[in-house]
Amino acid sequence: MTLMLLDSASLWYRAYYGMPDTLLSPTGMPVNAIRGYLDMSARLIGMYSPNRIVACIEGDWRPSWRVDLFPAYKANRLEDDSEVEEEPETLTPQIPVLLDLLDAFGIPMVGVDDYEADDVMATFAVREKGPIRIVTGDRDLFQLVDDKRDVKVVYLAKGISQHDLVDISWVANKYGIPGDRYALFAMFRGDSSDGLPGVKGIGEKGAALIANNFASVEDALAGAKAGHEVLSASLAKKIIEGADYLKIAPTLVNCARDVAIPSMKIDTPAKPDDLSAIYAIKEEYGLGASVDRLISALRW
Repeated sequence: MTLMLLDSASLWYRAYYGMPDTLLSPTGMPVNAIRGYLDMSARLIGMYSPNRIVACIEGDWRPSWRVDLFPAYKANRLEDDSEVEEEPETLTPQIPVLLDLLDAFGIPMVGVDDYEADDVMATFAVREKGPIRIVTGDRDLFQLVDDKRDVKVVYLAKGISQHDLVDISWVANKYGIPGDRYALFAMFRGDSSDGLPGVKGIGEKGAALIANNFASVEDALAGAKAGHEVLSASLAKKIIEGADYLKIAPTLVNCARDVAIPSMKIDTPAKPDDLSAIYAIKEEYGLGASVDRLISALRW
């Protein structure tokens, strides 16, 4: 009973930049993100044969509780002098159409106010039985891999054909750390895509050393103050000087795993008696084979 969680914003951005902008509807509206999202979803459903599917969306891409702690959180993505995320003009009108189409397919869409899609996926990942496959291009979600419960990340950084199926050993081999300590590693290293600086002066190598020898931020701080033998004087000093940031880093980096997700049926959509709503959107926006491929992947 595999559950597939689609990180929808990650997918439609990847589709938008990966598909030619010459893909247009009959009225001239770009539909590259829509078609790419449908094509990727169809291929992944075909590969992994999920019994349950959820398209996870942002309730808030900059949750107030994270911004209150750290005002610079994702501020690098804001449009000038606004609280709006910078987004390509030709992507914006495609998103409502895509969401309407997912609704017509009966694919559940879940977003919760003041939480990111990452938080929603994390909550599903700890609440639902495995196997669980989290589809994303975002490495933040590596923190959710769990071999015992068969939670893995379908990581799309290299595209669909060469994607990685991330488990504990993959994380360990990639970063040279215990595979279940990715979040701790990220707290010290930082993440420029989210505007998170990490601890000043500690890069990937230093963060890996810390993650290999300490199980938590508290342990690392205690080790630095005690002059732990694995820490150079310089590295210990940087950890201590970063104490204020490290107090809030776990809340910023760790996905929330207790989001109040509404009760819903998340089985793979059954074929509706009437496909007219799907075909109407397909015709209006010239989505052609992309819609057909998803219908085929769902085995309708």
